[in-house]
Amino acid sequence: MHADRHSMEPWQGRVDPEADSARWHQRIQPLAGDSELGLALLGFASDEGVRRNHGRVGAANGPLAIRKALANLAWHRSGPAYDAGDVVCADGELEAAQARLGSNVCALLDAGHLPIVLGGGHEVAFGSWQGLAGHLGGGQSEQRSPAMAVPRRAAPRIGIINFDAHFDLRDPAHVQSSGTPFAQIAEQCALRGWPFAYACIGVSRASNTRALFQRAAELQVLVREDRDISEASLASLGADLDRFIAGCDAVYLTIDIDVLPACEAPGVSAPAARGVSLALLEPLLERIRDSGKLRLADLAELNPEHDIDNRTARLAARLIHLLSLTG
Repeated sequence: MHADRHSMEPWQGRVDPEADSARWHQRIQPLAGDSELGLALLGFASDEGVRRNHGRVGAANGPLAIRKALANLAWHRSGPAYDAGDVVCADGELEAAQARLGSNVCALLDAGHLPIVLGGGHEVAFGSWQGLAGHLGGGQSEQRSPAMAVPRRAAPRIGIINFDAHFDLRDPAHVQSSGTPFAQIAEQCALRGWPFAYACIGVSRASNTRALFQRAAELQVLVREDRDISEASLASLGADLDRFIAGCDAVYLTIDIDVLPACEAPGVSAPAARGVSLALLEPLLERIRDSGKLRLADLAELNPEHDIDNRTARLAARLIHLLSLTG
């Protein structure tokens, strides 16, 4: 794999004198070709999709902010973790950056790692998915035309679970942006003859038009709105996710941090008036993590320029810490 840039400089923090008191900055290593299988963090420094979607830019600095917040967290893994560098979207060339991200994600998966991609705007999702599709579909990490739509292997069923206030199903024919990745994925699945399995959890009805809800219905998206997620509904929602996962070969988890309330996550491109609290989100993420089918995860929309006391970066770091507790 070939990241656009790589630095271990963000991995600094406290060193405690007691035994068995390691923190992330003391354990994470730069990725090498002969690295033992482990967790691999890959940044996607882009907010071009957010700019095209008329959002608050600044998410390109998200990967750095997440690393700095994660560096000082306590280490509880038994397996290794690596920093695989950043893919950088420069000069507005989003599609090229997404293709490079897909190639890097595919390489990580081919090597046996569990990639967690640090966004960046939610345009990260189309690049992340390209990488998983390439890994499962026999080298098809790049976008295909109809003439090239015949898969080399039996069609994999990739289950996409998106925790998000938005569907991100806007029509990409107008402009490809942070608001279109799952519509783009649906198009690619149709071209390849693959099933499109998409669950969007935490949707805000106030932030999605009737046209988007209709599009989600046409694509048979599993939809759960923010107002329907509570302590009382967690067991039922967990059972729904279990059934969704059971019907998939592999799971791609994507978390748009704007699914959380603005009071918990102020530093995002589109703050949520209501949102789904971290206390409700964590048990659902643990369920997905422990399903045995999670192959890829990413976090999107952290915007450090609008954060308060690094609150959102710390939250994102905690989510990665939770997902990392697999080995």
